[in-house]
Amino acid sequence: MAELLGHEAALFLPTATMANQAALRAQTKPGSVLLAEERTHTLVYEWGGPAIHSGLIMRGVPAEAGRVTRDDVDAVLDPDLGPGGIVVLENTHRSSGGRVWPLDEFRATADAAHERGAAVHLDGARLFNASVAVRRPPSDWAGIADSVTVCFSKGLGCPTGAILAGSAGLIERAWESKYLFGGAMRQSGLLAAAALYALDHNVERLADDHARARRLAEGIGIDSADVETNFVAIPDGDGRGIDRAHDAGVLLGHLRPGWLRAVTHLDITDDDVEAAVGALAQQVVNTV
Repeated sequence: MAELLGHEAALFLPTATMANQAALRAQTKPGSVLLAEERTHTLVYEWGGPAIHSGLIMRGVPAEAGRVTRDDVDAVLDPDLGPGGIVVLENTHRSSGGRVWPLDEFRATADAAHERGAAVHLDGARLFNASVAVRRPPSDWAGIADSVTVCFSKGLGCPTGAILAGSAGLIERAWESKYLFGGAMRQSGLLAAAALYALDHNVERLADDHARARRLAEGIGIDSADVETNFVAIPDGDGRGIDRAHDAGVLLGHLRPGWLRAVTHLDITDDDVEAAVGALAQQVVNTV
């Protein structure tokens, strides 16, 4: 797995959130700055973990499709405060609807961080979705970052599990966090077996999820060109879209304020998509 991601070593953990937190703790000191787009998973959905576990100062910046820029890095990582800190980049970016980082933009931001003496962590929970969508190996992004997390329980369909990859020294430090966070499991072999199966059987089929997401978007009147992977962003003008969809037999989730998400995965069939189109076209989109 380390080789697949362009790194020297890797560590299996129960969840991607734990992997993210272990990566941050292994590469920073208390008082360092964490820079990320303001709605990244690490800032919004990990319950203040960077501050609690690693003593980091969390700085979120607004950025189109989650793409933190060189200008953002230069503005936030002030050299007068000393070198260090960490920049977290998320690919695909959840809150923008599964958008993929263009490789040249990703590299430019990572280069800016490294020039400031900061580490770069890639939250690649859905990195294989990005890889399949643009037909690039995951190492193209992951190898640029100092560390990378990949989740096995999202598009790859495992019951749980995640991987953290980086240098041998980084992974050695992350082992401490694995134990500290309660992630050392005697059952890891069983979970790793599921992950190995997923890597052999469930990566290329992510393209089917992407195609079904585009079909869903087309069916409910959303431009399929905005669907890059397996997320469909649905406007929710009156805040009642989830309830209406539920009443129609379709489960949606929150994406960001004013928007819902429909997510395709290996348990969603073509027939499921057509049924959702029939329900959502009337119950959700036409009434927001």
